[in-house]
Amino acid sequence: MSPTIKETARLKNPSFVKPLLIHYKQNGIHRTWEAVKSHDSVSILLYNTDLDTFVIVKQFRPPVLLSNETDGMMYELCAGIVDKELSLKEIAKEEILEECGYDVPLEKIEEITSFYTSVGISGAKQTLFYAIIDEKMKQNEGGGLEEESIEVVHIKKDEAKRFVLEKKYQKTPGLMVAFYWFFDQNN
Repeated sequence: MSPTIKETARLKNPSFVKPLLIHYKQNGIHRTWEAVKSHDSVSILLYNTDLDTFVIVKQFRPPVLLSNETDGMMYELCAGIVDKELSLKEIAKEEILEECGYDVPLEKIEEITSFYTSVGISGAKQTLFYAIIDEKMKQNEGGGLEEESIEVVHIKKDEAKRFVLEKKYQKTPGLMVAFYWFFDQNN
């Protein structure tokens, strides 16, 4: 059964985001903008050499359910927020194990680039990483934390270009950028 929204309410003591009104001056004109202060994040493109697949996640995202007439399930890179005193690479390593079940050595995780997400509302920075994995690194089935709804998905390398442009798969721009980067580097 697909999830449904029962109701919405204003946040009183938010844990992860802080809604705010920005007052600023641009070209001599006073303006305002509604925004959300949120955490930066990391995302990781994983390529499994044993299976010749990209390992991504399919995750339930309530805001997508709220703003679109969909089931709220998104295809995404393995990712997580920057909310602890670790390097970005260390956070990426933790997220790979938590969400996808692979224990990847830090030296095998390569930083690719960074970009800003949701720039009209939060402007949080996301740093993109890449790691080559194999089945010897698999420690568990992944799936994320108890409060998350994460499914590990394998996309065959020869199907990835078609997948990334197929509208029926709800996906994030970060996933599309990562696939573009991979095929640009490996053409």
